[in-house]
Amino acid sequence: MDTNETDGANGNVETKKIEEEGTERVDENGVKYIIYEENQVEIDENAEELDLNHQRLDKIENFENMLSLRSLCLRWNHIKKIENIQMLVSLNELDLYDNQITKIENLSSLVNLKVLDLSFNRIKEIEGLEQLINLEKLYLSSNRITKITNVNHLLNLQMLELGDNKIKTIENIECLTGLTELYFGKNKIDKIQNLDTLVNLKILSLQNNSLTKIENLNELKKLDELYLSENGITVIENLNDNINLGTLDLSMNKISRIENIIHLQNLTEFWINDNQINDWNNVQILENLKKLETIYLEHNPLSKDSAYRRKIKLIMPWIAQIDATLAR
Repeated sequence: MDTNETDGANGNVETKKIEEEGTERVDENGVKYIIYEENQVEIDENAEELDLNHQRLDKIENFENMLSLRSLCLRWNHIKKIENIQMLVSLNELDLYDNQITKIENLSSLVNLKVLDLSFNRIKEIEGLEQLINLEKLYLSSNRITKITNVNHLLNLQMLELGDNKIKTIENIECLTGLTELYFGKNKIDKIQNLDTLVNLKILSLQNNSLTKIENLNELKKLDELYLSENGITVIENLNDNINLGTLDLSMNKISRIENIIHLQNLTEFWINDNQINDWNNVQILENLKKLETIYLEHNPLSKDSAYRRKIKLIMPWIAQIDATLAR
């Protein structure tokens, strides 16, 4: 990034030139191409927030004098390495979503960091977070992580996003008792386990894994949203202690009976589409869930019934939404 000085309202303000938009052209063969032109982005070195999305940056540099920076967003660039930001000790948020980073490093001085987003990179190992004890939100989705490591010391963590990786086992998070949101969707997890200490958890997502059984959730009494779609679950069970559930997503499994949910009197959203339910008598138990507002039952055998919607409304006259359509 080139730098030059211009006169601002309060004197000299440092600015940096960053390439941005391009102009689309067509050559003599009709092939489209883009000519990129330099576009000035003026940056106040005393700024507390800086957004450099889509700037085609391949390196982090020239932030030495931006010591007041609290939020730095470098999304959608070509950055390969975390570097040259050790002086930004006031930083609260660092966003490096969708770059080409392979290693978590050079963050030890950023002790005030609360939000770190490294999603959509090429990271294989969770590391380099030893000093970030004030982290509250950590995003690591869509990387190449195979094992959960080096996060158990992040005692202030409230949200952990590890979706779309290659994780097989839920482990090494038992000390994260402040977690309220935990996302493991699109991994290779085959068992729900090691969550007993996470008693403050309100949202748990295990969509698109290799689960065959609902289990080991009895200590999660504050759980409000549970997402278990796209697994191999055959029976609704072991939710006896999760009486605060408001959303239950069991879509795209192998369930043939609706059962063991009458006690979920706070349930407002129930998604059980794309299963194997074929008996209307089995659906009848939903008449006991008076707070239920939305039901997804489509793509079950019984959804082929010509009176499908009418029968649902007879069972639950108060229902507000059936599948993706408002009930009338």
